[in-house]
Amino acid sequence: MRLTIALLLSLALPAQAQDTAGEFDYYVLALSWSPTWCALEGDSRGSPQCDDDKDFGWVLHGLWPQYENGYPADCRHSFRNPSRGDTTDMADLFGSSGSAWHQWNKHGSCTGLSPDDFYALAREAYGRITRPAILRDLDRSVTLPASLIEEAFMRDNEGLDPNEITITCRSNRIQEARICLTRDLELRTCGSDVIRDCTLDDALFDPVR
Repeated sequence: MRLTIALLLSLALPAQAQDTAGEFDYYVLALSWSPTWCALEGDSRGSPQCDDDKDFGWVLHGLWPQYENGYPADCRHSFRNPSRGDTTDMADLFGSSGSAWHQWNKHGSCTGLSPDDFYALAREAYGRITRPAILRDLDRSVTLPASLIEEAFMRDNEGLDPNEITITCRSNRIQEARICLTRDLELRTCGSDVIRDCTLDDALFDPVR
């Protein structure tokens, strides 16, 4: 059978390199404002993160290994994947067990750590950053400059400077606070591809439910 031109071309191309677990430069701690995610996605999905009895504010979107430019993902590893019990135990941090599983599979697998160690490190990293209490005290939706969210984090976290944190927006809403950390979880300057500050002066910020 004759090979098609497309197949011949694919055979001629080099195989895509697989990211190697444990080989990266630093972490990004991504904190997602839960009311924004629920308004844009979670409510329509029926996510347990958005149930009426939950009062999530900043949940851990992820602890992401980063290169100085770009990031690894979906790395091969030799560990047992986390069990349902493992991910359920992390739902208080990630918002849901499904999010905890996804973050291990895509990002945690590239840390070189076992699921247990990755989750423990993620909990430690989350605990090292003070989430501004004033942002949980709102009783109504407001519009504000995204820079105010950054300033609130810097005020409540000694030594955090503008090159170590970025605030992102989505659909004209405050979406995430992303903080750059060394592999030892110390504050560090973010890579140029991570610093993409939202510049909105009127970003919507919903209160905790």
